[in-house]
Amino acid sequence: MTTIAENLQRIHSRMARACDEAQRPHASVGLLAVSKTFGADAVREAALAGQRAFGENYIQEAVDKIAQVRAMADVPPLTWHCIGPIQSNKTRLVAEHFDWVHTVDRLKIAQRLSDQRPAGLPPLQICLQVNVDGGETKSGCSPQDALALAQAIAALPQLQLRGVMSIPDPQPTPEAMLAVHQRVAAVFAQIRSSGLPGLETFDTLSLGMTDDLELAVQAGSTLVRVGSGIFGRRSYPAAPVA
Repeated sequence: MTTIAENLQRIHSRMARACDEAQRPHASVGLLAVSKTFGADAVREAALAGQRAFGENYIQEAVDKIAQVRAMADVPPLTWHCIGPIQSNKTRLVAEHFDWVHTVDRLKIAQRLSDQRPAGLPPLQICLQVNVDGGETKSGCSPQDALALAQAIAALPQLQLRGVMSIPDPQPTPEAMLAVHQRVAAVFAQIRSSGLPGLETFDTLSLGMTDDLELAVQAGSTLVRVGSGIFGRRSYPAAPVA
């Protein structure tokens, strides 16, 4: 068994225990393998170990990687999720190459994704990114604006609104971290119960990472995003010297 396969097994065991403690069915929480900065061979290892959904932050890196993986004859079809910030000049790449986008936080980006989604592809699956911390430098709409933005996104023709995503800052205690996750879950529940048209498949709460997945599952997450717990520590290129 490869290291990645072993790591996947460990993460699935953690998820199962978290579901048991939260009295939730194991199948109610999915796993998104965050493969940013890791190459196509690492994705192949994970795919051959049974993983099918992969998350990428850096769009050009992801587009190149998706092409490499699709050229591998022994890799089954995979689902690709964009989980990084999207600038206006990158929306076409996202619309053309990804299946899901977790980081839509303003209508302008959603409109561009809808306009640029190729007609021959299924609707792009969208999660609304919410910033529950209120930090001005962080991506995400405010919880107060989430319902109105969800309504606008749900009306766009080439998109399908699926849920809410958040990346809360780490908190000093597990209790504080759980409380933040619960605030995100409350936004998700508010939108889901709103009765807005276009929310028939609004079923995804993308919340929790390697270090806090148990707390996220306790709060109601349906999709945890795990990178280092599967692929190991990342090494980022050194910043250029000024």
